[in-house]
Amino acid sequence: MGSLFDLIFSTTFGYSVLRVTTPILFATLGAMISIKAGVVNISMEGTMLTAALTGVVISGYTGSALAGLIAAVLIGMLLGLVLAYFALNLKTNIILAAIAINLMASGGTIFALFVISGDRGISSSINSQMLPRIIIPIIDRIPVLGGIFSNHNVLTYVSLLSVVLVYILLYKTPLGLRIRAVGENSHAAESVGISVRKVQYISLIMSGAFAGFGGAYMSMGYVSRFSTDMTAGRGFIALAAEALGMGRPLGVLLASLLFGAADALSTSLQRFRIPSEFVQMLPYLVTIIGLIIYAVRQSNATKRHKMEDRV
Repeated sequence: MGSLFDLIFSTTFGYSVLRVTTPILFATLGAMISIKAGVVNISMEGTMLTAALTGVVISGYTGSALAGLIAAVLIGMLLGLVLAYFALNLKTNIILAAIAINLMASGGTIFALFVISGDRGISSSINSQMLPRIIIPIIDRIPVLGGIFSNHNVLTYVSLLSVVLVYILLYKTPLGLRIRAVGENSHAAESVGISVRKVQYISLIMSGAFAGFGGAYMSMGYVSRFSTDMTAGRGFIALAAEALGMGRPLGVLLASLLFGAADALSTSLQRFRIPSEFVQMLPYLVTIIGLIIYAVRQSNATKRHKMEDRV
């Protein structure tokens, strides 16, 4: 037990938490933006997976990690645009359309990888590029903080900065006001001249862009290759993190860190004599617990509002 506590309260574990939180945080921010606009994007998993493959292929054939990152973000935006077109123009059920994207991404990435490189499941023959790590000059010299916060992949710092940028977008800009207005009451927003469809299009495209960042990190930051279903449910965990964070930037950051800590803990526990099945299910168990907490909180809030209405 003492070894476990030493592990949890070590700088190595803190570093690992930030490392594995990065793709979850990107996806959670994307999910939050779309939900704020009144459209739930559950295609984050498939979008991240497609972006991960795109980043590897483009960076491998161009020799540029930046080109791979840009391509990953663009493919994420494209999938967000496709989802918006089917849901908003063709009036397809957005949940079913997103599920279709997830299913096509799961099998389509394997097929595309084989067609492009001849690899089966893992991009072993593609010389993909890694996005750089950044050493923070002053913090790097501080004993504990340096070990936790310095020498991360550049996208880890981008994800943390994105929390601030999304807050500014949603609460300090006219576009953010429109997004929140459409999500709160689309009919009222439309009555004052706001184009609901346009706002939801923008929100889904931005959501896809964040998923693209998360996918690029998975294959060009977390590891240096693409492998079958490498996102491992992080797109769905992001939806739970958004719900647990109550749709607020600080809340989704803390919720993402919670799920990231569970993921990091499951990796660290592999060195102890703990059944592998329990270790592997830990992140998903935390996800279920988080959703239960969210459901109870929503139920209590609903009951409280009903009592206030009666009074």
